[in-house]
Amino acid sequence: MTEHAAPVGNGRPIVVGVGPEEISSALEFAVDEAQRAGCGLHLVHALHVSPPGPENVLLTSVDVEKWGRETLDLAVEQAEGLTDGAVPVTHELRRGAPVPVLVEAGRSARMVVLEHRHLSRLSRIVNRTVAGGVAAHLRAPVVAVPSGWSRPVGAPVVVAGVDVPDRSSEVLATAVAEARARGAALRIVHSWALPSHEGFVLDAGEQRRWSDHSRAEVRAALDKLGDESVALDADVQVHPGRAVEAILEASEGAELLVIGRHDPLVPVGSHIGPVARGVLREATCPVLLASPHPHRVAYHA
Repeated sequence: MTEHAAPVGNGRPIVVGVGPEEISSALEFAVDEAQRAGCGLHLVHALHVSPPGPENVLLTSVDVEKWGRETLDLAVEQAEGLTDGAVPVTHELRRGAPVPVLVEAGRSARMVVLEHRHLSRLSRIVNRTVAGGVAAHLRAPVVAVPSGWSRPVGAPVVVAGVDVPDRSSEVLATAVAEARARGAALRIVHSWALPSHEGFVLDAGEQRRWSDHSRAEVRAALDKLGDESVALDADVQVHPGRAVEAILEASEGAELLVIGRHDPLVPVGSHIGPVARGVLREATCPVLLASPHPHRVAYHA
């Protein structure tokens, strides 16, 4: 199998990170995206040789490279079977840790797609997702596809999780574009919470007023996109309570969930934010971490 050092195809490719675990779900998602966008698929595997230690004393760099090439070859074979020649598939083996390798590969990508495993509570303490690490340093959109995911049956829905409505233009614009590309309905979820005070509870009337106010803020943010039909057709759901739980509940069975992340080029961009991390850990559908800046190329009609 020939290894390509650089991607080919129509414009920027969709990059898929190939790791040691199963990537069938990520490939299924990425192939559909590449076909919709009319671009190539570029598979990247990071060849990371760990420092010598008791657990890998018998592994040599030759063994690691051989295993890495075999892993990548199997992924390429699987991708080519899914595309059936409709999408150019290229691949690349790079030396280094997964996050910096994928960040470098993603600088010229249309999108980076990764498969995400749900970790146990103990594992979460000592592990940080590769998707979160990559998204924290890229402006390109990053999609984390849960292992075992397959495209849902029925009318497609794209969900957008909105934090502060008047500062969520890129999340909303990305979600609108994704919904239109898929012919999907758009659902927007926003949660609100008041500062908690001991013994203070809002009555039902006050909760309705706060929810109505929050819904109006989301509608106003949609109006700023300049398309009246978007604001009219979108299903806007507003809930009191924690954002992560509200977003996860609203995205059950969705085709895609779009959420925001911090700007990777400012100090706060050293992490993707607590809501994004929480959603990534638990989501059952693909999660697109939207760039804080315009980046994506529109899909071909």
